[in-house]
Amino acid sequence: MSEGSDSVDGGGAAFLRAAIDRARRQKALAEAAMAQLDWSRIRRRLDEHTNSIAVIAKHLAGNLRSRWTNFMTSDGEKLGRDRDQEFVDDFPDREAMLATWEDGWRRMLDTLAALTPADLTKPVFIRGVEHTVAEAIVRSIEHNGYHIGQIVILARHWAGNDWKTLTIAPGGSAEYNRRHWGRSGRR
Repeated sequence: MSEGSDSVDGGGAAFLRAAIDRARRQKALAEAAMAQLDWSRIRRRLDEHTNSIAVIAKHLAGNLRSRWTNFMTSDGEKLGRDRDQEFVDDFPDREAMLATWEDGWRRMLDTLAALTPADLTKPVFIRGVEHTVAEAIVRSIEHNGYHIGQIVILARHWAGNDWKTLTIAPGGSAEYNRRHWGRSGRR
């Protein structure tokens, strides 16, 4: 995707670049949150009706694996997917969880990188419902954001006073704005 193609393709190349960037940022945010916890806290649940970070990561990876495997040629809800099993924490260790996590994200990012602006209006199916490729991308990024927010809030809760802020620290907006404002040339 070349940046000069945006005027020719109606912004499709810019959309794909933004989708890849957003997905990478989502993944990095969740990983930075999980990195602040030991394995026992990643597996801890608030109560019997909530999921642990490990389970959320497993579900998100399962969703990504299903949606982004053979993205253009098969329904995004794969016949072999056992969604209910995604909510069972059966990881032997952190490394197994992270391997599952990486596999899901790799499938999404590799597929996004292979798409062209011309693909964005083509049809794909998720649970038998037709979507454009662009709609399916937005849907996936939205789903990721929902669960990554859960991961971050749980990590923040379990880290307690040891939590290291992942965004602008409370009370730090003025300093952040002072350092970064104007880089875009707008105000």
